[in-house]
Amino acid sequence: MTDRYAPKPEDRFTFGLWTVGNPGRDPFGPSVRPTQDPCDLVRKLGEIGAWGVNLHDNDLIPFDATASQRDRIVSDFQAACEESGIVVPMATTNLFSHPIFKDGAFTANDPKVRAFALRKTMDAIDLGIELGAKTYVFWGGREGTEVEACRDPRSAIKRIRDGMNFLCEYVKDQGYDLRFALEAKPNEPRGDIYLPTTGHMLHFIETLDHSEMVGVNPEVAHETMAGLSFVHGVGQAMEAGKLFHIDLNSQKIGRYDQDFRFGAEDPKQALLLIRLLEGTGGGERWQGSRHFDAHAHRTEDVEGVWDFARGCMRTYNILKERAHAFDADPEVKEMIAEVVDSTIDPLLKDYSTEKVEALRSLAIDPDAIGATGLGWERLDQLLLEHLLGTR
Repeated sequence: MTDRYAPKPEDRFTFGLWTVGNPGRDPFGPSVRPTQDPCDLVRKLGEIGAWGVNLHDNDLIPFDATASQRDRIVSDFQAACEESGIVVPMATTNLFSHPIFKDGAFTANDPKVRAFALRKTMDAIDLGIELGAKTYVFWGGREGTEVEACRDPRSAIKRIRDGMNFLCEYVKDQGYDLRFALEAKPNEPRGDIYLPTTGHMLHFIETLDHSEMVGVNPEVAHETMAGLSFVHGVGQAMEAGKLFHIDLNSQKIGRYDQDFRFGAEDPKQALLLIRLLEGTGGGERWQGSRHFDAHAHRTEDVEGVWDFARGCMRTYNILKERAHAFDADPEVKEMIAEVVDSTIDPLLKDYSTEKVEALRSLAIDPDAIGATGLGWERLDQLLLEHLLGTR
C-alpha cells in the first residue's frame, strides 16, 4: 500500500549535517552517539526520502584541514551526493565554535578577528558554490554580549553591516549566483545577541548596499524563545519578498534553544505555518526548501536519529493534508471569506483630499459593529477538529 505521507522530491525536505550528525553532546554530558561520516549521512538521507542536505563549512571539512585534504573530502562528498540524488541548496559558516570567536566574529573589537571571520566566510562561500548552494545563511551566534559595556551596540551593528556589504561585493565580483539569508536569535550562546528577531533583521537588511541580495532565515525555536509568533514573522518576511530560507523545528516557550522534532510541541502553530507556506489559505506556495534544523533527543541511538528525521517529514506532510482539508471546508471558507465593500475599499489607500472627505462622511455605526460577534471561537474549534482528524 502506498504511504501518502511518504516524502517526495517536490516536498524539498532538507536536513543539516549538524542535525542528523549530532552525537548528542550537551553542556552537562559527552556524546552518546558515534561520529558519523558525512558521506554516510548523505546516503542515509537519500534512502529515507530527503531532497537535500545543508552544511556549515566545518561540518564537512575540519578546521585545520590542508588544501589536499579539503579537496579529497569535497570530492568524496560530491560523489556521495550524486550517488544518493541529494542536492546542497544551502551552506553556511561556523563562526561560533573556535575560541577566536568567543566574543564575536563580525562584531569583535579586535580587527584581526573580524578579518579572520571575513576570510573564513569567503572560503566557505567558495565551498558552498562548489557544492551547488544557491543560498548562504548567516547565524551570528557569538555576535552579542554578556558585559554590555564592552562595546557600543551602534558600532556592533555597523560592523555587521560592513561585513555584509563586503561579502555581497565579493559574491558579485566572483560572479556567483548566491543570496544571503540572515538568521535571528535573541540569546544563547551569548547573554544577548544583536539583531535578535526576524523583524530586526528585516529592518537591518534595508540599510545594506545590496539589500536585494539579502533576506531572512527565520527559525521556529528562535522566534519562540523571543516570545513571538513565528507565523507572523514568516508572514512579514513573505510579504516583503524576503523569505529566502526557513528553519523548521519545535520549541517550548521560555526555554533554552531546544530544536525538537518539527511539530512535536506545537502542532497547531505548525499547521498554521504550513498553511502559509503551502498557500492553502490563499496565495502561492512558497518555493523554497523545507529545512529541518532540529535534533534527535539525547536518549536516542543512531537508528533513533533516523526515526526523528522520518518523523519531521511525515509530520509536515500529515499537517499539509490537514491544512488543505481545513481550507477546503465550506464552513471555514464562508467564515474567512474576504469582506469586500466596493464603496469603502477604494478609500483605504492612495491618499487624496477627496478621500479624506469621503471617509469623514461615511455612515458607520461603531456600536452596532462592536456588538456583532465574529465567530472566531467556532473557527478555532474547526481548526482543532481538522488538526485532530475528526472532521
